[in-house]
Amino acid sequence: MESVGELDDDVAREELMAIPGIGRWTADIYLLSALGRPDVWPVGDLALGVALQRVKGLSNRPNAMEFERLGESWRPWRSAAAHILWHNYLSA
Repeated sequence: MESVGELDDDVAREELMAIPGIGRWTADIYLLSALGRPDVWPVGDLALGVALQRVKGLSNRPNAMEFERLGESWRPWRSAAAHILWHNYLSA
């Protein structure tokens, strides 16, 4: 078996989510933070949702589908966008 770090993002995410108690958000944060993957977009992250609402001038926090759509414009560097948005969240 390859280590999770050697797998592509989707396969690594599925392997991580096969561990009891690990969901999509936790797997994405692991890929983004621990493995330094450049294109991970943790849909549903509360701080990112608040920052997206603020930066994009939305009346409500984006739902999962809107979150995905908004992240598309930053592909293949969505991890960098997430870091910038987290900074925005923490700076407000």
